Amino acid sequence: MQGVYLVTDQDLCLGRSLTAVVTEAVRAGIFCVQLREKHLPTRFFLNQALALKPILASAGILFIINDRVDIAMAAGADGVHLGQSDMPYEAARRLLGPDAVIGLSVETWEDVTGAQDLDVDYLGVSPIFATPTKTDTKTPWGLEGLARVRAYSRHPLVAIGGLHAANAPDIIRAGADAVAVVSAICSAKDPYAAARELVRCFAAQP
Repeated sequence: MQGVYLVTDQDLCLGRSLTAVVTEAVRAGIFCVQLREKHLPTRFFLNQALALKPILASAGILFIINDRVDIAMAAGADGVHLGQSDMPYEAARRLLGPDAVIGLSVETWEDVTGAQDLDVDYLGVSPIFATPTKTDTKTPWGLEGLARVRAYSRHPLVAIGGLHAANAPDIIRAGADAVAVVSAICSAKDPYAAARELVRCFAAQP
């Protein structure tokens, strides 16, 4: 669980297809795509997942569905990312099985301590900085908050919220195993170049 983790938002893709943006990001070397399209009806959400599945599978890229365990199962995705108000982790694990990748968002210190005994595959530390792509989150963690989570948690950490190539090195040094971005790739003029710049942030670490 290390590298650049793309979280999708079709509305931010500047009129381009989501498939085209994801394909460019995959070509640049990201390791994971989370399909997060909260406003899509179920059938369209599933169709989008089914369109992305072969692209990601052929490239060996981890494919995660946001929230929707049913969509993950129907599309044959690798797993799901759950928020604190989504299906409880234990129920999702029973449905998806032991091999599924399940991530869990943590927005407060209570979330972090509550997740310590859960066998989740990673924690999504959210948000690191304030971000317009997700307005229903708690107080930003900042670099100090992320470092505190890293010192305490036994889980891999995926940082998200206001991240881009300029601040990614600081995020990695503060303890993130992966950097998750939305607009930094989806709204980039050149998604490939933007994703490649983020990937290089990990390559540059000692």
